[in-house]
Amino acid sequence: MIHALVAGGGIGGLATALALASAGHQVTVLERQDAFTEIGAGIQLAPNGFAALDRLGVGRAVRERAVLVEELRLMDAVTGERLTAVPVGDRYRRRFGNPYAVVHRSDLLTPLVEACRAADRIRLLAGAEVAEHAQGPARVTVTTADGRTHHGDLLVGADGIRSAVRAQLLGDGPPRPTGHTIYRTLVPIAEVPPQLRSEAVTLWAGPGYHVVHYVVAGGASFNLAAIVDDGATEAVSGQPTARATVLDRFPRLAATPRALLELGEQWRRWVLCDRDPVDEWSRGRVTLLGDAAHPMLQYAAQGACQALEDAVALGALLAPATPENLPARLADYDAARRTRTARIQRLARWIGTDLYHPSGPAAAARNALLRPLTEDALHDHLAWVHTPQP
Repeated sequence: MIHALVAGGGIGGLATALALASAGHQVTVLERQDAFTEIGAGIQLAPNGFAALDRLGVGRAVRERAVLVEELRLMDAVTGERLTAVPVGDRYRRRFGNPYAVVHRSDLLTPLVEACRAADRIRLLAGAEVAEHAQGPARVTVTTADGRTHHGDLLVGADGIRSAVRAQLLGDGPPRPTGHTIYRTLVPIAEVPPQLRSEAVTLWAGPGYHVVHYVVAGGASFNLAAIVDDGATEAVSGQPTARATVLDRFPRLAATPRALLELGEQWRRWVLCDRDPVDEWSRGRVTLLGDAAHPMLQYAAQGACQALEDAVALGALLAPATPENLPARLADYDAARRTRTARIQRLARWIGTDLYHPSGPAAAARNALLRPLTEDALHDHLAWVHTPQP
């Protein structure tokens, strides 16, 4: 049996704890915040994410909180024209074995927290920010910011895009600001006119910007996000922003997306960051997972799904592991996950520049490419991402 230390009590860290506990190991999760809670707004979950949640034993609980989506719509933000739509109803669900759905982040985190608390092999420690680690031939020692130490056979860095574990393990500096700023808010559904609600994830694509919206929290809230390619170079996370500032950043909008933006009151701002794919994220008895390993822009809607896949893969590969063969098993995990996640990282960047933000002739070429695609053709394009992984 292995004792694993997991840095980070978010979606990836808690999923890892469940996967490793199911494989017969002891797990201690070290979370820097004083409680296991999730800030932020909506998350999109594709069938590959639900398949991973089922493997972790929490798929049903998440489905009960999720809002099932019938369509992924791409609209022209300037003209209001419908460019294309991907049906994700019955045919899609039969093909991929699971639905496409949206949830509030807390509706995904809460079932993971509850399952971890119910597991005898998992210990959750809040207020335990991982500051540094040291590894020897037989164990890993973690020191938290308050000076406490924890010992284990394995350390999994699931501590996000600004991972302290990654900083020490790889030493590759801070994440890269992408020059895209996102403004997010939640609107009570009662304040959204009925004609603006839908059972779809809808994205309005414009020259250098886009707006996306969908219902979350079991239908109680309306998730709004507006993204602009503004060349921002300084990382910002969750900064409160005045409503007038947001409206001024998106002057060229058709009537519907303009009306939706005007619903938002409590806006927050982030500058999006990611990293280039790397050749390895495991060394010795330490490995990375989720955003700590392969942070990606949300344009492919796969960040949470890939963290869940990581956790399931790691649990499967460590099921027969012993403390002695851990480094070899972690190298196998690296090899199993690295190519797929790197490809999705690059896809997310491409979507942001070539699909959502083009202008002029590039936008016309995009529209001409999308319009003829059939339902089956659209599903074929998504298959390599949305198909559940073995």
